[in-house]
Amino acid sequence: MTVVPRLVLSAPSSGHGKNAVAIGLLAAFAEQGLDAAGFKIGPDQVDAAYLGLACGRPGRSLDARLVGSERLAPLLLHGAADADLAVVQGSMGLYDSLSGRGDTESTAAVATALRSPVVLVVDVAAMGQSVAALVHGFRAYDEQLWIGGVILNRVASSRHEALLREALDDIGVPVYGALRRQDLPPVLPSRRHAVVPVVTGAGEATRAVRRLGEAVAATVDLERLLGLARSAPALGMPAWSPQPAAAGDAAAPDRPRPVIAVAGGPAGTFSHVETVELLRAAGADVVTVNPFTDEALPAGTRALVVGGALPESYVEQLSANRRLCIAVAELARTGRPVVAEGAGLLWLAREVDGLPMCGVLDAIGSLRDGLVVGYREATAQSDSVIAVRGEVVVGHKEHQGVLSPRGGQRPAWSWAGGAPEGFVWRGVHASQLVPHWAAYPHLATRLVAAAAADPDAAPNAAPAVVLGPSAGSGSPGAPSGSDGPASETDAGPVVSRLSGPTVE
Repeated sequence: MTVVPRLVLSAPSSGHGKNAVAIGLLAAFAEQGLDAAGFKIGPDQVDAAYLGLACGRPGRSLDARLVGSERLAPLLLHGAADADLAVVQGSMGLYDSLSGRGDTESTAAVATALRSPVVLVVDVAAMGQSVAALVHGFRAYDEQLWIGGVILNRVASSRHEALLREALDDIGVPVYGALRRQDLPPVLPSRRHAVVPVVTGAGEATRAVRRLGEAVAATVDLERLLGLARSAPALGMPAWSPQPAAAGDAAAPDRPRPVIAVAGGPAGTFSHVETVELLRAAGADVVTVNPFTDEALPAGTRALVVGGALPESYVEQLSANRRLCIAVAELARTGRPVVAEGAGLLWLAREVDGLPMCGVLDAIGSLRDGLVVGYREATAQSDSVIAVRGEVVVGHKEHQGVLSPRGGQRPAWSWAGGAPEGFVWRGVHASQLVPHWAAYPHLATRLVAAAAADPDAAPNAAPAVVLGPSAGSGSPGAPSGSDGPASETDAGPVVSRLSGPTVE
């Protein structure tokens, strides 16, 4: 039985400051010498990255829709191995979920699956005694949920704080801290930069996290919170492991380990942490390539993975690195595996908004004003280096960019309400869908096997000519799709573009 001290940080809705408080808590505990682990509920890799920066170990996503409810606790146990504390940041409001499946995918449902106490962060700037009614309602709504207390945010004055504490004391809810209106300034880098400040080790991100840690340490009772976390019961299940379930899934011990380059920077990658762990466990030597500054792929690279956290807002920087674009095109031309998720699909296109890209795909990209956001249950439309035709996965899409055409002659995926999407060509598998590889570890084992194999012997190999980074449309042999502009016809919401730092 494994006991991991843990707590879930949530709020009545988005905008109460739980993201800043969660980052600050982890930074404050780390400053005290505790080895803490940070997790984000939902698909948001940006918040997870900042949680990881705050605690000094990789931040991870816990998404019930992407990995299944049964993997939540094992993934937490894996990510918090040997840690003194795990802090799990919720998504949206306590009982909300992106998909509308609050009973299984909300923060409350995840907290129940983790058998974890919940601490509510409440913005009380325009609230008095009503805070007690609000918290009591959240506590009474689900009697199986363990609400352990609250942290008050944007308190106006000492008198205001006293009034709030008295109201909550009347209903028996502990207050673990009270932050004033000026205590949590918007210091995090703009949301448009996504995970780049963390992955590249930018000083701005480090200073912002330190500032939030100082604010929380000065206003929150860390010892009492740690006591609450330590009251969480043991989780009676084994930790998740990236090791292949069957011995035959791993590379043979005497076989050379293929080098797989993963897009990232000195402090992390654009993929989920588990993706890299799975690749290593399957027998690969994983190295990082920075798509903005590295002018060549690492020596001996036999495959490339571009994860879904690569931001679309960096298309200019991606285009400017012409040497690496040419190297990626050459890797694809030789039939080596190239797996691109999210904005990685745009990077492989011929151009985006007139800017030349890698030219691997005979497609043109453009950035639009709205975001397409949502989960998709996708069926593989073609055999590829990671999937078998007919295989079903659940992934997440969050993108502003679109490609014309939307899919190639051999598309990657299809799902209800949308035309086939993505490209499969020789060793290339490119799509804006981002699955969580922890739920599908065979994606990694297949990729490692393809990287170790002779590309000319692969079933997908075929004589072809890759488009050069500045080639024109219609070059022979390049993967292409139907004529006409691409359009996002997926079922799911289109929301306005995020321009500022998250306030969750």
